[in-house]
Amino acid sequence: MTDSLTGVWDGTYTHPRGIVTFLATLIESGGALAGNVTEPCTSPACPLSTHNASIAGHRSGSAVSFVKRYEPPGYGYGTVFYEGTVNAEATEIDGRWRLPGMSGTFLMVRSTRPAESVVAEEQTKEPAR
Repeated sequence: MTDSLTGVWDGTYTHPRGIVTFLATLIESGGALAGNVTEPCTSPACPLSTHNASIAGHRSGSAVSFVKRYEPPGYGYGTVFYEGTVNAEATEIDGRWRLPGMSGTFLMVRSTRPAESVVAEEQTKEPAR
């Protein structure tokens, strides 16, 4: 498998409060993974409507592992560990996430949207300042 994971990914993960959708941008270079995630806050007490997180990890063949760090941490969010498998076409990554005392599943599907349109779409969702 040589297809790069660099690109935009639509994702979901299971959580005790239900299924959460997210948007991830990954950059793969020499097996190292970096990127960012945007997702809604699911905690009723959360003052933020959207969370941003960074991703750092690696890929070896079809095995992928990364750490997602929420920025800023808090509101029940901090560091989450992910381990998954990439399909042969490098269009899906599925696996499990874990926190101390809690875990669930996740699925990421390569988006057909170019990164530029995703950035523009996210910018239009932000409230005016």
